[in-house]
Formats: sequence, C-alpha cells, structure tokens
Amino acid sequence: MEKKNNHPPAPPVQFSIRGYEASDRREVLALLSDGVLEHVYPAFFRSLAYPDHVGVALSVCVAGYVLGGSSHLQALLFAAAWAGLLYCCCLQVHQGYLQRRLEAARGQNGLLEGSGLWVAETEVGGRTRLVGVVAVRAVKGDQGAPGGRGEDRTGEEEEEEEEFEEGEEELELYGELPLMVVSYGCRRRGLGSLLALKALETCKGRGYTRLLVDSSSPQAAANTLYRKMGFVQTAAHGETHANRWIAMLARVQVLTLEKLL
Repeated sequence: MEKKNNHPPAPPVQFSIRGYEASDRREVLALLSDGVLEHVYPAFFRSLAYPDHVGVALSVCVAGYVLGGSSHLQALLFAAAWAGLLYCCCLQVHQGYLQRRLEAARGQNGLLEGSGLWVAETEVGGRTRLVGVVAVRAVKGDQGAPGGRGEDRTGEEEEEEEEFEEGEEELELYGELPLMVVSYGCRRRGLGSLLALKALETCKGRGYTRLLVDSSSPQAAANTLYRKMGFVQTAAHGETHANRWIAMLARVQVLTLEKLL
C-alpha cells in the first residue's frame, strides 16, 4: 500500500519590491558580482564541448601521448592544460565584464545614483534579506536602425542628447535592462518574472516604445525567461571587451533581445 505524504506543501515565498536606497549598495554590488561570475563554469563547459575545441583536445592528447613516449599520463596532462586554457579565457571574459559593470555602477551618474533601480526583499530565517535587483534606463537611438540599438546615455550626456539641433531628426526613446539578478536561493519561485514585469511596467509608464536586454549564451535560464515573456532575439555576436583571441576561445555569444511595448 502506497504511503501517503501528510506533510502540507511549503508556503509560497512572498517577495516585496521597492526602490533602491543608499543602504542597499553593498548587497546590490554583491548580487551583481555573484550574478556575473556564476556563469564562468557554464561558459567553460559550453566552450569545452564546442566541436572545434573537442578536436583540439583530441589532437593535444595524441601529441602528449607521442611526445611522452606512449605516456597516458602526459596525454592527460596535455588535455588538462588545454582545458585550463579554456577556463582561464572564460574567467577573463567574465571578470573583465564584471569590472566594467562595477565601475559603471559606482561611477558618477551610474546605476546606483539613478532612480530606475529596484530591489526585491523577502524573509529568510526571520530576517529581511535583499534577494533580487532590476534596473531600467533610457536609451536614444535611430528608429530605423537594425535592432534599434542606440548609444547609452547617462547623467550629463543624457542632458546633452535632449538638446537637438534645429532640423535634426528626433531619436526614438526606448528602455534598456542593464541589470537583473536573482539570488540563487530564490530562483524558480517567480521572482525573475516579477522583476521583469516591474521593468516592463516602468517602460510603459514612461512611454518607451520597447525594452532591450543584453544577455549571453551561458545564461540559459535567463534567456528562457525573456523568451517566455515575449522577448525576441534581434542580434548575436562574439565581440567582447576581452582580447580577440581570448574571446574566440571562450566562445561566449552576446545576445540582444527585444520586446515591443
């Protein structure tokens, strides 16, 4: 006879979303750091399984075996060196990206100084913890540009962009999602959807025509969420801030997704 489970289902986690405050700075930066570096291993495994890289790994193993005088150990060491190189490339790409994001967030008129930033809280062990963050900022670009991607503007640069020269064609104003992170322990509980909906509602309220988000190929869960919410991929490229050879070995694809409002 099948034993029945008499335990009641776990109550759903309640999240509250509020505007960012200066006291949240340390936790927001920690979330940003964790949210970027957690993708190093997924990127590494994707790079390791890339067909060309599998071929190189096999060639390296054979070279190690031959040069080591039929040594299986040396074959393994050569393969491990190749895998270590790929991991370092993935780590370099993500660390460099994180450094740029931290500098942009901390700088004058950065994300932490603006009004388009919200945080999510919940009760964990009787204490209120910050478990998510989302940001929206305005971007101006040509309406007819492929993918519609214009140049980001913040602070004084945004004010300068608002002063159009006489006869100059007015630029489209749309929203960008430069930051959305959910704490690992609160994933698959609907928080990502709540934060994305907050961003969409904000963009609609400000009269933006669309919302764009940059993602990457290792962010499988985030990309699935974006597509489920109606975002469509409009561009993909492998160009990053990293050295060209490092980026080529890391095989990280930068994706642009867009949702019309």
